[in-house]
Amino acid sequence: MFNMKEACLKTGLTYETLKFYCNEGLVPNVKRDNHNYRVFDERDIEWIRSLSCLKNCGMGIKEMQHYVTLCLMGSSSIPTRKMILADKKQALLAQLNQINESIAYIDAKQQYYDDVLSNKIEYTSNLINQ
Repeated sequence: MFNMKEACLKTGLTYETLKFYCNEGLVPNVKRDNHNYRVFDERDIEWIRSLSCLKNCGMGIKEMQHYVTLCLMGSSSIPTRKMILADKKQALLAQLNQINESIAYIDAKQQYYDDVLSNKIEYTSNLINQ
């Protein structure tokens, strides 16, 4: 069993975030030791890591709570959970495409600046009349 501090180290969450997740019902079946402190087993740790992934996928607290509720329903909710994850994946792919386009723009600008600085091409600007 792991205490809160150990669970935070294993999951990469801050103490405040893990406590918030517990208070919001995102970590079901939280166990307590004889001093009434939260303790976590390996299954809890893996679930908390999953919560971090869901958060990184763009899920808000309400969406995560809904997802937890579905998970607690068992295998009958798998089709719904699959749809939720598919929607999140599509949103992430769209973000990835935007990021890739932004990186390509930066790469092109960097190359342009390198070419100007090495006198391969003359500097031009869309903002300055020359």
